Amino acid sequence: MQKPTALITGAGRGIGRGIAEKLAELNYNIVIDDIFSENDIAETLESIKAKGADVLYVQADISKSDDRKKLVKAVKNKFNHLDVLVNNAGVAPKVRMDILEATEESFDRVLNINLKGPYFLTQLVANWMIEQKKEDPDRDFKIINTASMSSYVSSPARGEYCVSKAGVSMMTKLYADRLSEFGILVYEIRPGIIYSDMTSVVKEKYDKLIEDGLLPIKRWGYPEDIARAVAGIVLGYFPYSTGEVINVDGGYHLQRL
Repeated sequence: MQKPTALITGAGRGIGRGIAEKLAELNYNIVIDDIFSENDIAETLESIKAKGADVLYVQADISKSDDRKKLVKAVKNKFNHLDVLVNNAGVAPKVRMDILEATEESFDRVLNINLKGPYFLTQLVANWMIEQKKEDPDRDFKIINTASMSSYVSSPARGEYCVSKAGVSMMTKLYADRLSEFGILVYEIRPGIIYSDMTSVVKEKYDKLIEDGLLPIKRWGYPEDIARAVAGIVLGYFPYSTGEVINVDGGYHLQRL
């Protein structure tokens, strides 16, 4: 049996890096996609290699069609198979602006990276997975999308981000439905308040909200919390689920009185 291969987008740091490290521990080949130069994430790559993984880094912007094709071609050339796709890459608006003032430029940037990119990358990968499945029916293939609590929580100061993540949630349903006939399972991880570069700018705000009881589990989430959820999926612990949403949010999604 070939060693399985996982592609994680946006894995140069943060949540994506945590997922890549966890899958390396589970004996996966690791393909990392990000927009940074290889030198800028050398420490990340060395950390993953130290866990015994064969690592491929591809610098690619998933919002661009040519880069998506380059990414998939690189995986084919290096490993000739792909078992797991984790659509993790995403951005927040460069500037938080009220929905009454937000710009089309910001909307296009966020939607292109957070939704259009993974939507069409999944199309490329899914078609390749279907080919692989026909050649090896016993092989398991999984697609995992990183959405957000912002899929359903209103934040009018970053409306484009909320719209993009709501789109990722629907994308999960669509691909889960379409790929079910091929036995390719699709899942959504829905993080809550996760400590990362993206949330560091609002750390004080969320420190106070968490202290005041915003979350049933009174702490920040961390990349390793997301990584453990991904590990459960790739280990096959949910074989009778597809299109499933796994909330990793400290219980925020609970409606409480």
